[in-house]
Amino acid sequence: MTADNRLIDVTIDEIGQRAVSPEIQQERRVAVFDLLENNSFTLVDRKDAAAPSGPYRLCIAYREERVVFDVADESGARIVEFRLLTNPFRQVMKDYLEICSSYFDAVKTAPVSRIETIDMARRAIHNEGAKVLSERLSGKVDVDEETARRLFTLICALRPGR
Repeated sequence: MTADNRLIDVTIDEIGQRAVSPEIQQERRVAVFDLLENNSFTLVDRKDAAAPSGPYRLCIAYREERVVFDVADESGARIVEFRLLTNPFRQVMKDYLEICSSYFDAVKTAPVSRIETIDMARRAIHNEGAKVLSERLSGKVDVDEETARRLFTLICALRPGR
């Protein structure tokens, strides 16, 4: 793996989406920042051609019940677009968002032991979501565990209706 196997830019395409709260906007900014801080992202070779090397630019969106990954090269020229159905993510995303809500509520008033217990459950669900995402990306893009976790976080932050 080389230093080029990474994302250098991540944007969110919100065309057709309703406005979101300032809190969700902040959650999205943090998710993008964390993803850009450290990631491993490599397009997989196709049967008929080698995948272009990175670094890459990613535009991510929700369209028609799918997460859309639009990947471009460093100059911004589109390389590939692929769409992932959200059905395999639906339950784990719901669980993750609920546990995050419980965690944020607990931080305000609960004892440390309760917060730690909720946080352990949150991390386990987060790991499960990252695993599902890695499986869904298989054959399209290779990501390491941390990148999958960060992408899962971003997908949850993008979820319509939040």
